[in-house]
Amino acid sequence: METLVQERLISKAECASSLNNVLDALYVLNGKWKLPLILTIVQVPKRFNEIQKAVGSISPKVLAKELKELELNEFIKRNIHPTTPVTVMYEATGYSHTLKNVLSELSAWGAQHREKIKQSMRR
Repeated sequence: METLVQERLISKAECASSLNNVLDALYVLNGKWKLPLILTIVQVPKRFNEIQKAVGSISPKVLAKELKELELNEFIKRNIHPTTPVTVMYEATGYSHTLKNVLSELSAWGAQHREKIKQSMRR
């Protein structure tokens, strides 16, 4: 027979605080491109076209907008190198590395969800 472990119920204040924290996080990381862009850039600094190619179906206009927002929120840094022509590189900041656990958990959940959907489609 299984034993059920009773979890402590959280208070209304803890629930409201947790909800606000999640809403704050989602406000900063909203949209389908923010996390994939951070994941792409965190590996190695890249140029605009390299990022676009790595991510796939993002338009240049949307990519430029998303990169500006990530820079404003200090997840990435835009470095301009005085070459001819000018080279612009995007690199992850230390702050973007604070998302490592979030990205890891999201990746694991995504794989689990994909498998669940495959299983349900086989029925």
